[in-house]
Amino acid sequence: MRSYANKEELKAEINKTFEKYIMEFDAIPESLKDKRVESVDRTPAENLAYQVGWTTLLLTWEEDEKNGLTVSTPSEKFKWNQLGQLYQWFTDTYAPLSLQELKIKLHENVNAICAMIDLLSEEELFHPHMRKWADEATKTAVWEVYKFIHVNTVAPFGTFRTKIRKWKKIAL
Repeated sequence: MRSYANKEELKAEINKTFEKYIMEFDAIPESLKDKRVESVDRTPAENLAYQVGWTTLLLTWEEDEKNGLTVSTPSEKFKWNQLGQLYQWFTDTYAPLSLQELKIKLHENVNAICAMIDLLSEEELFHPHMRKWADEATKTAVWEVYKFIHVNTVAPFGTFRTKIRKWKKIAL
């Protein structure tokens, strides 16, 4: 996993990978948002729903902790050994939205994550044991908050950009 020198570098990487990812959806007509193709595991709507789901959870973890609530990761309804059901919940909850609505929601989440980064100190972002939700999310590993941000933004934006590009080559 990539490390970052400071919060500006992290935000720049989030925005760079997000812009590359989200522009892939510009050429996809709404009529094909739910089209399934062989060898690609998600439709365009499901692809975006996954991103909206994880970025929403990330923001919820931080907001809940700031409000003094006990945070259950990945969510109140699902445990880490139920990720398949969580992904289905993302699909059921978000994929019915239009591509435009999904893109707007994801853009809002990315902006909110960057604003969250701005509010965190360098220590809160890059040192371990700064958030209960981060400590309790893993049984054995120690993850700093920036790692959770990275694996829920930069990493999947790259991976899922490859998936949507493959979908476009087949479907368009």
